[in-house]
Amino acid sequence: MPPTGAAAGTTPGHDSLVAAWRDRVARNPEGVALRYFDGALTAREADSASDALAAAFEARGTRPGDRVGVYLQNVPQYALVLLALWKLGATALGLNPMYRRQELRRIIDDSGAVGVVCADADVHETLGTLAGSTVRWLISTSPLDYQSRNDPRVFATAERHAPAPDGDLTALIGEFAGRGPSPVEPTRDDVAFLTYTSGTTGPPKGAMNTHGNVLSVVETCASWTGVDDGDVVLAVAPLFHITGAVVNAVLSLLTDTTLVLTGRFRPEVVLEAFAEHGVTFTIGSITAFHAIHELPQAGPGHFASVKALYSGGAPIPPATVERFRERFGVYLHNGYGMTETTSAVIAVPPGERAPIHLPSGTLSIGRPLPGLTARVVDLHGRPVPSGEQGELELSGPQVVPGYWGKPEATGQAMPGGRLRTGDVAVIDEEGWVYLVDRLKDQINVSGYKVWPREVEDALYEHPSVLEAAVVGEPDEYRGEVVVAYVSLKTGADATRDELIAFSRDRLAAYKCPRRIHFVAELPKTQSGKIRRAELRGTGPASPAKD
Repeated sequence: MPPTGAAAGTTPGHDSLVAAWRDRVARNPEGVALRYFDGALTAREADSASDALAAAFEARGTRPGDRVGVYLQNVPQYALVLLALWKLGATALGLNPMYRRQELRRIIDDSGAVGVVCADADVHETLGTLAGSTVRWLISTSPLDYQSRNDPRVFATAERHAPAPDGDLTALIGEFAGRGPSPVEPTRDDVAFLTYTSGTTGPPKGAMNTHGNVLSVVETCASWTGVDDGDVVLAVAPLFHITGAVVNAVLSLLTDTTLVLTGRFRPEVVLEAFAEHGVTFTIGSITAFHAIHELPQAGPGHFASVKALYSGGAPIPPATVERFRERFGVYLHNGYGMTETTSAVIAVPPGERAPIHLPSGTLSIGRPLPGLTARVVDLHGRPVPSGEQGELELSGPQVVPGYWGKPEATGQAMPGGRLRTGDVAVIDEEGWVYLVDRLKDQINVSGYKVWPREVEDALYEHPSVLEAAVVGEPDEYRGEVVVAYVSLKTGADATRDELIAFSRDRLAAYKCPRRIHFVAELPKTQSGKIRRAELRGTGPASPAKD
């Protein structure tokens, strides 16, 4: 049976993430909270730095309830910014650092963010993107800070860029040293993260992950996975993603463990971090573990300290799990969660192996974590018998109260507070959950969600494109890849590489088509709507160049 109760390092009963963090600091102030290559920050140092940073944010007019964008890779400053914002009673707005121009601006405008923290190399372009927005200040930071190794595989140069107009983060910590923000006590109902997702329909929506939501996930995940005092958690998943933010960063910050950060994911660097820092736990996308598996230098010794590895974002093929186990002696556990569930809520217990759903060949994503109610329902929301297919519906303290400023979308996705996931699932008599199909057209690329219309809209900007339809197709490495079917205007011309390059200039890399098929005409309904489902798998392979 799955473990129950809270692990020794977790802090059930706290009213906020700030209170839980303070408890962690009080228990072991000199314990190392953050490691970044050869650099380290103790809990006491991280607490003092985040106090100073909170005072600096407040001096720039940031108030309780304000949204502040965190536009960074996996660096120590990310954790310091989170703590500083929560001490102010503000909300951390996770921003994918791969987003550019309109992708970024759309989220800024919808959230009404008042400030942004970005990398110093991104200052110039970010200032242009934010011009005329609600953002009142921009602070930058260098990924070179908090370490001195300057690994050339990670840092293209050891030269620093000019800081943003409103200051450099580490300089501000020095300037405001010894100070703190005005006293604020967040509650479990206050929003800790505003995390944008394409959800099940339409444009991106901001899921309001409250302090209570995050605490619920941290407490259940720590007990379920066995993460405890003295463990070492490696941030493999990006911190701008809800899984990385909660199950890597916050879980580590609120337990007496060490959070190891290595910047943007590079498989060879992450592999070395496992051995160098004695990593005991992490969760990452299956794509990340694929990349590590392909490294010729990787061996069982790199994972000698590991207690549990989890993969989230997309179900793992059984063959992949077995190949990883055979080579490294470590079992990859499935985990499942959504932005709307504040990360992982279903997972395979450590020490157990997920069964396979024989009719579909699908590996189970696990069992529901404590406090979560998972059921499979029909089109009318009625539960179906055990073993039958239907839509996966989730409820519990992990589910967000709704989407930012979108009550209608909230009501549609979460009727009565129960989240309709859009995933077709089966739950067997022993409580194992299997995802067997997909209700919606949303594409899942290495755990990142891609909404087809956004990619289609980018392709439509090309002067030669008449019509475009985008679908997801299975891919062993990424789970799914984005595939575009395009018809051209009469007399116009365009190549696959040209359209792929065109989309890469407008979209994050993972959203760009990996394959493009040219067709004379796209299939449509009588009303003229393109029938995407008919296109999947109909084109010859034509992979994009990396």
